[in-house]
Amino acid sequence: MRFRTWTSLCGLMLAAAFASAQSAAPAAAAPSLSEHAGFVKNVRGDVQLLSANGAMRPASAGDVVAPIERIVTGKDSAASVVLRDGTTLVVGPSSRLDLKEFSFDATTQDGGMVIALLRGTLRMITGLIGKTHPDAVRIETQTVTIGIRGTDFIVQADAQ
Repeated sequence: MRFRTWTSLCGLMLAAAFASAQSAAPAAAAPSLSEHAGFVKNVRGDVQLLSANGAMRPASAGDVVAPIERIVTGKDSAASVVLRDGTTLVVGPSSRLDLKEFSFDATTQDGGMVIALLRGTLRMITGLIGKTHPDAVRIETQTVTIGIRGTDFIVQADAQ
């Protein structure tokens, strides 16, 4: 009788532990491939990705970047991101960049993007959206908003 009670109790504890592990959501889930804007190509130093739901995760090469995501680089750190339209973003040290909006249809090559550089530096090499729909690319800083007409350029924003 005692053995049965002990066995039943162990079974319940294992079932509860298994159910708890199954229901726990990962703290910093990366976006799925169907909703991604691009990929992290290179990372140097401390680079973090902050999702729209507030989950922060360390970035590494190959990580998926969501259409709405913040990239934060530490001192002496940098990251490059390649978006689905071929746009390359190189984020410099001590930078904070918000990918506020990104959409791209590879079939029609329609889409748009809004990027806010809150502080630091950004080098951007525009891709298909910048070439086919230059009015759909917008870069914002705290003091100015510029439209892009397909090119390679650098933006610097000082923290205020």
